[in-house]
Amino acid sequence: MARGTNFLSALLRQGASVLASTPRELPPEVDDPEPVPAARRIGAVAATKVEAPSDPLMVRATRYAVLLPLGYRVFVLVIMWVWFGVAFGLAAAPMVTVVAWIGILGGLLSFVAVLRVPDPSGRLTRVLLVADLVSSVAASVLISLTAPVQLYWAAGWVSMVYLTGTVALWTMVRGLPAGLSLAGLGVAVQIGMLWRLPRTSSISFAGVVREAGLLLASAVIAIGTLVLIGIATRLALAIGMRLGQTSERARTERMLHDTVLQALEAIAMTSGCDEADSRGQLARVRNAARAQATELRRGLSENSAPDGLAAELAALATEMARDGLRAELAISDIGDDRLSEVRRLAVRDAAREAMRNTIKHSGTREVVVRMEERDGGVAVVTRDHGAGYDENARPPGFGVSESMKARLSEVGGWCRIESSPGRGTRVTLWVPQ
Repeated sequence: MARGTNFLSALLRQGASVLASTPRELPPEVDDPEPVPAARRIGAVAATKVEAPSDPLMVRATRYAVLLPLGYRVFVLVIMWVWFGVAFGLAAAPMVTVVAWIGILGGLLSFVAVLRVPDPSGRLTRVLLVADLVSSVAASVLISLTAPVQLYWAAGWVSMVYLTGTVALWTMVRGLPAGLSLAGLGVAVQIGMLWRLPRTSSISFAGVVREAGLLLASAVIAIGTLVLIGIATRLALAIGMRLGQTSERARTERMLHDTVLQALEAIAMTSGCDEADSRGQLARVRNAARAQATELRRGLSENSAPDGLAAELAALATEMARDGLRAELAISDIGDDRLSEVRRLAVRDAAREAMRNTIKHSGTREVVVRMEERDGGVAVVTRDHGAGYDENARPPGFGVSESMKARLSEVGGWCRIESSPGRGTRVTLWVPQ
């Protein structure tokens, strides 16, 4: 696959393999959320460049494009076989039944092979394509040679369905040139078989024209379907890239909020004993900076194996202790290792934010953290008996609670904050298992 070529032209020439191309970036017109004329959006997709396939999953997924022509041929062959049997009787041309069921069973086996058999080298696909081509040409020749002359054109419908399926299959897998070449081959076979008729006439040539039109139509429909699939795939890819970048940006902002920003705010907090114990204060600042540097490095890598939410909360309590918050843990043995990593991290980061809010706003240095099983999921509750606040007059800085709610909502959970003046604050975090 030549890099940098036009996506549409590459798709027409090379077929479904081009769908595996995953460009690093796409024009903004492709995934512009604002209304854009369809022609402009499609044109932007068609003009994108083709990169060499690098994702094995995308390469494997392109094989599924063959399922459409295979399914079409199996379905229509059944219909044509039933039609011929009802109209003329299957005994009138036994080869029709043989060809029809070879095509039906072959299509079903190919269907299963595409879905079930790994083919990283593409060798199986090449074998299936060649076998399909040989069998479809043989089917046309056998029916032409064995069908009674009076049923020549009626029986030919079965072989024509077989051949149109092959043209569609090759068009989708190998591109339009391959499909048109096979359509020409099919027309040549039909012309060659006309010698069996007692005499050629305008009706005979009209039949050839009809079959040539059907073969051409199968190639055009197949390539049109492939182009639509390609445009839809590129559009979905562009939207996925945009959403992924937005999600990653939000994750980075939350991570910075939970580490760097929170650490800076904790360092900036003063107390009456700072001047009397300047060396101790300097040591605390250094410890806080060192701890947050470690946490930031961990957040940037996230390569360590998860230890479970209970271990995360214990580490979080140790982290808060360095900032002067005493966290009492009450953790139930609920097998929290069943939580996915993304949900575990969401709860951990939201709990950190809740405990940071306790340090900054509650006026107390004690908090109870409880983890329990609830409603088919895991709940983590932080409870302090500090100053609390009025929900209708939230103090400055508490707007960050919305980030806790957003963080849990993204992973299918929820966050509920309950507080009142003089009665402390309770934060409940819940995620499904």
